[in-house]
Amino acid sequence: MLKLLYTLPPFVTLSVAILFEIIATSTMPKTNSFTNPLATATVLGCYAISFYLLSITVREMPLGIAYAIWSAAGIVLVSLVAWLWHGQQLDLAAIIGMLLIVVGVVVINLFSTVMH
Repeated sequence: MLKLLYTLPPFVTLSVAILFEIIATSTMPKTNSFTNPLATATVLGCYAISFYLLSITVREMPLGIAYAIWSAAGIVLVSLVAWLWHGQQLDLAAIIGMLLIVVGVVVINLFSTVMH
């Protein structure tokens, strides 16, 4: 199974890493400051999987690119989960800020020659 992970395209391993990071971060409030064993195990396990997949990703993808995508996707998707499941409100400034982060990652990916 682990050998299969090394054959996947880096965008696949990065996408799955981001998914596990989103699960971990979104579950964090349920840990009650790490006093809830099941939620705590979920958070720690998901972070471990996420970082392992990120380490596979950066074997073929530049670290700066991988981390920029990871950060932007994480910010936007965790905010979406917080809005949908935790009732967190997003004001216009938060939405504009997240859009600027996404635009920044797109610019890096499309136009930067240093990062590739």
